[in-house]
Amino acid sequence: MYKINAAIALMTTVLGIAAIDGSANAGMVPVPFPFHGVLPQGIHFNGPALAPMAYAKFCLRYPHECTMPRTRIMFRGGPTRRTAERMAELAEVNAAVNRRIAPLADERGLAGKEWLISPRRGDCSDYAVTKRHELLARGWPMRNLLLSEVVLFGGEHHLVLVVRLEGGDVVLDNLVSEIRSWSQVAYRGVRMQTPGNPNYWVAVAD
Repeated sequence: MYKINAAIALMTTVLGIAAIDGSANAGMVPVPFPFHGVLPQGIHFNGPALAPMAYAKFCLRYPHECTMPRTRIMFRGGPTRRTAERMAELAEVNAAVNRRIAPLADERGLAGKEWLISPRRGDCSDYAVTKRHELLARGWPMRNLLLSEVVLFGGEHHLVLVVRLEGGDVVLDNLVSEIRSWSQVAYRGVRMQTPGNPNYWVAVAD
């Protein structure tokens, strides 16, 4: 019973609370949303968005990946400094994960979709969450590692990892080997995590 209640609570937090726009409905407690209008580094958004259903399932499987540190960081600390060592570390993790996970077409559909860390074979979401996991293990702050859903040229939805760096955000992607800046990526943004809390998602503006 406890596990069921915990699952329901998490689903409510991830899928419901983020959609509250500040006007309380009857019987609902409004939760303050941490951002208004623009994310750091010039990424604009249209307001709160529901987190992907697969993200809620991911948090049930890997709760530590979705739990904020004990100290409330919000925007404190800002983007990570862009140093040669940091960029080398990003390149190392990006290349290693792209090599280690064999590509697997997602044939499970939305209902059966799962985000897994370090599977032998996986789709774009598995690459993205694995890179985030490995960077967290190396001490990168959670506020600067943002999962982001985009749309490819053919209309397919795709998950990448956006890393907040001084001077501009960069994208770690399994479809290309190099690390590109957000401004160079030709994908259309859909929704992404916020730096203040990984369980808050926002709709990205065109």
